Amino acid sequence: MEASIQEVARLTGTTSRTLRHYDQIGLLEPSRVGENGYRWYDEDALVRLQRILLLRDLGLALAEIGRVLDREQDETAALRRHLDWLRSEQQRLARQAVSVERTLTARQEGVPVMAEDMFDGFDHTQYQDEVEERWGKDAYARSDAWWRGLSADEKTAFQDETAALARAWASAAESGVDAASDEAQELARRHVAWLGGIPGTPGAGAAPVREYIVGLADMYVADPRFAKNYGGEDGATFVRDALHEYAARHL
Repeated sequence: MEASIQEVARLTGTTSRTLRHYDQIGLLEPSRVGENGYRWYDEDALVRLQRILLLRDLGLALAEIGRVLDREQDETAALRRHLDWLRSEQQRLARQAVSVERTLTARQEGVPVMAEDMFDGFDHTQYQDEVEERWGKDAYARSDAWWRGLSADEKTAFQDETAALARAWASAAESGVDAASDEAQELARRHVAWLGGIPGTPGAGAAPVREYIVGLADMYVADPRFAKNYGGEDGATFVRDALHEYAARHL
């Protein structure tokens, strides 16, 4: 299978200029260039482009995408992870569509709608499998019950706190703060305290256990879904290093 640059642009909804830019920065080289200067892409190049577009949809910058592709040499394993994530998102979006449809129907018919129906698909259950695999079903069940028991205002306050902490991490990373500095370690303290306030967290109510903090910090870098919360791989790496340092000192 081989496709011209025009065909690839049409199939992907991008532009020839974008594809040439990917070539210039070493992200996606054509499999060959004809005597007339036309770029052609074979199956391997098209699979790499598919991975690029998937990672771009996760919010990663082009430089970060290049590093991810260089690091993840096992193409089959990477595509399988993408597929698992896409299926999870497909299920979540389907639940959201059904919940919105229920709300619309109820409003049109003038009947009450249950809050549980309105917000199905808008919660944090997209990470259920990861939590249960790493820390057990009880950890997920306790955190899930806690989340569902919060009022709307409490959920908003928690989400605001989470967003503020992520912004503070990203800002510190962008300013070039050292992960072992007082500023970074104060952010790490806040982060650990934030995690410790969530029921189901190993060590919740006190200081979360060291293995949990170190493992979670590593996952921030390894999984693009988490890395994007901290501005991409570079930001997530800064958070990881700061949390590792904090764990070594205090946990």
